[in-house]
Amino acid sequence: MPKIVNFNGKKVKERKNMEKISHPFEPVVFNDSEILILGTFPSIKSFENNFYYSHPRNQFWDILSIVFNDKKPEKKEEKIEFLKKHKIALWDSVCECKRKNGNSRDDNLEIIKPCDIPKFLTEHPNIKKTAVTSRTGEKVLKKHFKNHPFLSELIYLPSPSPLNARMNPKQKAEQWKKLLQLT
Repeated sequence: MPKIVNFNGKKVKERKNMEKISHPFEPVVFNDSEILILGTFPSIKSFENNFYYSHPRNQFWDILSIVFNDKKPEKKEEKIEFLKKHKIALWDSVCECKRKNGNSRDDNLEIIKPCDIPKFLTEHPNIKKTAVTSRTGEKVLKKHFKNHPFLSELIYLPSPSPLNARMNPKQKAEQWKKLLQLT
């Protein structure tokens, strides 16, 4: 029988046998994409809303709108158009995992299978820069693709998670602009 635990003020059942979860989305990529931005794995809210970085507190879309001095996209279609306009491809580092404790934090993921980033980059030769928005995603890539050339130029962008409170979205955007050499 599952144990009842308190999680964020709610009583939930703790599952001993976590189910394997597969990545729910295809990468967003266009023929002229030049920058690939990788997260770790979609949040529970992203699963619910069927698109990347959909948790309302995540700062990803705020940061990108500041970086490109463009209106923040709200709807999925607007987000896709925004990515296309700015030649950005979007995907994640993890394609299969188990989620512990029923929340979206990276430290609650048990990684099973990374996404095949080297194959993706081969299939999309216009991509000139690859960036990752989490240390967990970075670690997954370095562990599974340690000898692949793309790692030597992998860019770590400050996390858009609100848990990364050392910087506000404007400060993060300044760093992203600098690191992606968009200034």
